[in-house]
Amino acid sequence: MIGRVQSACLLVALLAAAGCSAASPTGAGPVRPTARPFATPTPAPTGPYVAIGDSYTAGLQLQPSAGGPDGCGRSAVNYPSLVAKDLKLTGGDFTDVSCAGATTADLTAAQRVDGGANPAQLDRLTPGTRLVTLGIGGNDANFTKVMARCAEEGVAQALIAALDPRQADASPCRAFYTSGGTDQLTTLLNTVGDRLAAVLAEVHRRAPQARVYVVGYPALLPADPAPCTAVLGKAVPAGDLAFLAEKEQQLNGVLRARATAAGVGFVDTYTPSAGHDMCAGEAERWVEPPFPAPGRAPLHPNAAGQQGMAQAVLHTLRG
Repeated sequence: MIGRVQSACLLVALLAAAGCSAASPTGAGPVRPTARPFATPTPAPTGPYVAIGDSYTAGLQLQPSAGGPDGCGRSAVNYPSLVAKDLKLTGGDFTDVSCAGATTADLTAAQRVDGGANPAQLDRLTPGTRLVTLGIGGNDANFTKVMARCAEEGVAQALIAALDPRQADASPCRAFYTSGGTDQLTTLLNTVGDRLAAVLAEVHRRAPQARVYVVGYPALLPADPAPCTAVLGKAVPAGDLAFLAEKEQQLNGVLRARATAAGVGFVDTYTPSAGHDMCAGEAERWVEPPFPAPGRAPLHPNAAGQQGMAQAVLHTLRG
């Protein structure tokens, strides 16, 4: 949509082209339209397109499979495939090398998985590559392990509270990761940011003409942890659910900051996924809970989640 200022400039230009003039405020003569630069429209995305990333990009356990080593869990209905379909990119114009379990280290070296090895993902970039999406960082941040640790701390705290409620801690996982006065996860996330910066520099070196977008992670948990009791029980206290949500947002913040510093785009999938987290109803959620629907991966996007992420990518590409 054309903005008000642009609309006014366009109207002046059209009047000038038609030989019309407007009276000046002082009556000294016609107003001469001042040339103003128009915003350069974002060019339409084109291929070759290379999709790089971890299991959130691969579409773990979503059928049909898109080939590659079995352990990569690459789906034909993951967000890169949906983006490529919308952009009408087929054949050699679309390459998906994402793989479950990938870290930043697996982008420059082969990743061993069930069924073989996934070649270094960045090796598929060439000077001819024109579009790259990169969804990475969650495994570097050990996010799944952090959630498991929070569950363990929650169970232990429940036993302590049963013996003596006065000893209960409302957020035992937060206490674990901040013991000694240092937030271990913040330190780790800063390291993730450094690794991503190095990856983005390498992407630019290999594909200098490509439009590059870092894709963030969708919301795993709601801002209000109350609905999670029915889904997660009391394994993780409300205080720790809030802590985990805070850390995921911090991870996305690090990814965004590094993308901006490198001069590449960032795709926010967290905002549009609000209300579609793992604690939402089965019909609304984009991310599956620890005990998922049959055939779906726990703590990972389902088909609706991949569609939502694809729409976020396309919106950013065309923004």
